Amino acid sequence: MKYTPFELEKMLESMIILVDTREQPGKKFKRRTETFGYPFERRKLEFGDYSCAYKDLDGRERSLAGKVAVERKMDANELAMCFTKERERFEREFQRSMEVGARIYLIVENENWEKILSGKYGSSAKYRSRLNPQAMKASMLAWACRYDIHTHFCKEETTGALIADILHYELKELLQNEE
Repeated sequence: MKYTPFELEKMLESMIILVDTREQPGKKFKRRTETFGYPFERRKLEFGDYSCAYKDLDGRERSLAGKVAVERKMDANELAMCFTKERERFEREFQRSMEVGARIYLIVENENWEKILSGKYGSSAKYRSRLNPQAMKASMLAWACRYDIHTHFCKEETTGALIADILHYELKELLQNEE
């Protein structure tokens, strides 16, 4: 390992979460960012909704925006729209991440595989996607393989902490394995 435990901790403590400028601010956004446990900054990201930066031992900012990103969906209805109406835009985003070898995490709030497979997903039955549950499953699994996407389901209230933890451990692994 290149860094002492003290140096490693100092850089981890300097982490800031980068939030894409397209993430809409509102009550849910505010609640999510309050649970980060880290400061955040809004910036345009090439892909994903969240990434991070940190200060190296010389005090220079280093960004992981081209190496790791978290894409957040409020429910599987939003994800279904990305696999149908917005498929080309969504796919371009993942292609950009793949071209630079970035790791992508997909967080889908308030869902689980059982709800997706039964077609009973989404926060409102009134606005439920008509995407066949098998097609939804196939898209999710095929894209996970194709673009190395790590999918996580969680409750809306734990999203902020999960985003922060993912980015913290990605940064820690990067720093511990740096040559």
